[in-house]
Amino acid sequence: MTDLKQEVEQLKQEKQALLDEISRMKANAKKAVKRRRIEQNLKPYQAELIQLQRYLEKSGRRMIILFEGRDASGKGGTIRRVTRYMNEKHYRVVALGKPTENQKSQWFFQKYVREFPRGGEMVLFDRSWYNRAMVEPVFGFCTEDEYKNFMKGVTGFEKDLVRQGTILIKLYFSVTREEQAHRFKRRKDDPLRQW
Repeated sequence: MTDLKQEVEQLKQEKQALLDEISRMKANAKKAVKRRRIEQNLKPYQAELIQLQRYLEKSGRRMIILFEGRDASGKGGTIRRVTRYMNEKHYRVVALGKPTENQKSQWFFQKYVREFPRGGEMVLFDRSWYNRAMVEPVFGFCTEDEYKNFMKGVTGFEKDLVRQGTILIKLYFSVTREEQAHRFKRRKDDPLRQW
């Protein structure tokens, strides 16, 4: 009789394991369908970006797109989706780290200017000079005076860029603290997201 009880218990556990697996598979299928739908909805916009890129190439215009925002707000994923079908010869993605000792002694915008697009090119900054306003003060990478000087000068700097023919687009990405915590956890738990 004990053997029969054990077999029944084992069958119940196996059944529950199968039900759990089916539930996970359904959830994964729903996510895949949702991702596919999103990808399909993006295609017309990606086609427009290709047309924009051709316009830049033909006209020799320059374009800078700044992607700013909270950590884990989707900047990198958006950049990947934006550039998926673009001609790699005519765009670059730039992600600069914290300032080096040498860069600290230079004009603040110099490290960014070095990365600016040539005629016919688009540069996408994964974070930008706005680090001086949002990140550097928090982590002690700049003084209060450096922060204030940046805030006084950034508008004029950007107006000069536009006046000289650069198309400048600034995007800010935000998520709630709860969503950010969820994404950090997912990043921590998934080795494919840890880079």
